[in-house]
Amino acid sequence: MGRAAHLVLVGIPGAGKSTVGRELAARLEWPFIDLDEEIAAREGMSVRDIFATRGESHFRGLERAATERLAVAEVPTVVAPGSGWITVPGLVDMVRPPARLIWLRVSPARALERLGPGVEMRPLLSGPDPLASLTSILTAREAFYLQADHTVSVERMTPIDVVENILALARP
Repeated sequence: MGRAAHLVLVGIPGAGKSTVGRELAARLEWPFIDLDEEIAAREGMSVRDIFATRGESHFRGLERAATERLAVAEVPTVVAPGSGWITVPGLVDMVRPPARLIWLRVSPARALERLGPGVEMRPLLSGPDPLASLTSILTAREAFYLQADHTVSVERMTPIDVVENILALARP
């Protein structure tokens, strides 16, 4: 059958990757994988605890292993990786082509608003100024996000609106 043409949602924390991904998968009748949730389940600890006890490089290794499993999957899947996934050398190349990357573009201020109190659970945002951290993350990763196959500006869209936009892009 060959490698599956996954839809991979990328963007900064708070862009809506998991929220949109679940709804998109339901509409397409495809499986959904949140890579951070999958890694946490396999490791028996939260991503925050993995970062705290084992470090970011260990986490990135777990991300690579999860991507390797995804790369050989034969069933198309909607995937929501963590925001740094796209920056890890070789991970995008493992799945694309045939996978298509969709950047959910949002400002750091809007993303922070969406995260609400959950921002404290994000290892890279738990410092004294999460807005500055998000801004720094976007600045560092924007060139990677710009390499996505499609960009959807989600600043003023509801998750359902975003899903509708992606469905239009996903149709052959």
